[in-house]
Amino acid sequence: MASVLVDLDVESLGPEVRKADKPDFSATRKLYSHVKKTTFAKFVASKKVPPTCENPSLWHCCGQSFKESSSIHKHVANNHASEIHQVTTEMLDVMLHLDQSEEESINEESTDISSWIPDTSHVPEDELIKGPGEVLLYYCYCQLNDPQMICQWQKDLCLKLKLTGKVRVAAEGINGTVGGTKTATNLYIKAMLSHPTLKIMQVQDFKKSEGGAECFSDLKVGVYKEIVPMGVDPDIISYRLAGIHLEPEEFHKEVKAFVENQSDKDTILLDCRNFYESKIGQFNQCLAPDIRKFSYFPDYVDENLDLFRDKKVLMYCTGGIRCERGSAYLKSKNVCKEVYQLKGGIHKYLEQFPDGFYRGKLFVFDERYAIAFNEDVISECRYCSCPWDRYQLCSTDFCCQLVLSCTTCRERGLTACCPVCQAKEQNRNDIPSNGLSHREECECTMSRPRIPKDTL
Repeated sequence: MASVLVDLDVESLGPEVRKADKPDFSATRKLYSHVKKTTFAKFVASKKVPPTCENPSLWHCCGQSFKESSSIHKHVANNHASEIHQVTTEMLDVMLHLDQSEEESINEESTDISSWIPDTSHVPEDELIKGPGEVLLYYCYCQLNDPQMICQWQKDLCLKLKLTGKVRVAAEGINGTVGGTKTATNLYIKAMLSHPTLKIMQVQDFKKSEGGAECFSDLKVGVYKEIVPMGVDPDIISYRLAGIHLEPEEFHKEVKAFVENQSDKDTILLDCRNFYESKIGQFNQCLAPDIRKFSYFPDYVDENLDLFRDKKVLMYCTGGIRCERGSAYLKSKNVCKEVYQLKGGIHKYLEQFPDGFYRGKLFVFDERYAIAFNEDVISECRYCSCPWDRYQLCSTDFCCQLVLSCTTCRERGLTACCPVCQAKEQNRNDIPSNGLSHREECECTMSRPRIPKDTL
């Protein structure tokens, strides 16, 4: 709708079209112009970097540095016009449907949160606390007009059902992983699917694994700018610009063709997770960036643009959400031939292909650290190099790194992530007297480049 209105030549409308029947194209064009200016300004702002002695440039884009605002504006206008236009029309579509959104918003605001909480009077309380349990993993990109209200509803809902876990809410949608009894998680799914804004979700959007409330230390629900922290404004790089979704069966066929064709130099199987995730499990012959968190992924793409030039990219992550924004960012660079992503992530793939091309464990962000679909162990102990893939936190008080240390090595006292932390562990007098918690750098963090430069 928006693109039709934007590209329409208003002046060519013939006199036979009665004035009363003409849509208000001029108002739409003015709105488009305003949205485009805002989008352009935000895009330029996203390329701004703090100046340094070594690099006095103020903007960095496509591997180039710009000192003058006129030069970066010219670069963006000449090289990113299609992206600006696409984001603008997407935003305009949202605004053109504002009446519908406002109606839903009024419906949300006029509805008491308690009406979205399921009645559990027929459920014995023990069934919400004891019995077989599971962990749910899900996300839903949708326009939430009142994230604070959704946040409060999630808190009340999870507390009512005795669920623990983490839920991120934003204007762009919701992302969560919660654990509890199967009775509780079933009621949670039912409540989610009955909510007027989340009715686009389906039962299969909730990925299930063995576990329970004990997999999380507590319940954390909050409102954020992004439902997955990539560090790029969702108004600039929207999930709506994501790559082509492939069902697990389709993705399996693509990977099979890639793995079996040793001469295929035009395809990249890209793992967009963190290094400690891909270390214990990954697809055969994948490119797994050595990055510590997803917010480094955009910089990784920028640093390795030539790697992706004219390539067909098959992306994957745990449950699919990081690929939504990650593929959108990669596509925005206009260097790839094609960008595809695994729908439902590794989780859904392994449900159908436990003995497929993904080998090893699947890392999860709770106290289990990993779940298994096959018996392969692809990683090794930090100290003796025996096969090992069971993570534990570094034993040093103020280090947050994960360590692979086998049972034998742990019994020998080798429980830290690196020799630096191991030395700290042996001298606990180094603990600050103020008792305040803080993160410390160690060999693991100091020796790893923030943004690696990769080759195929």
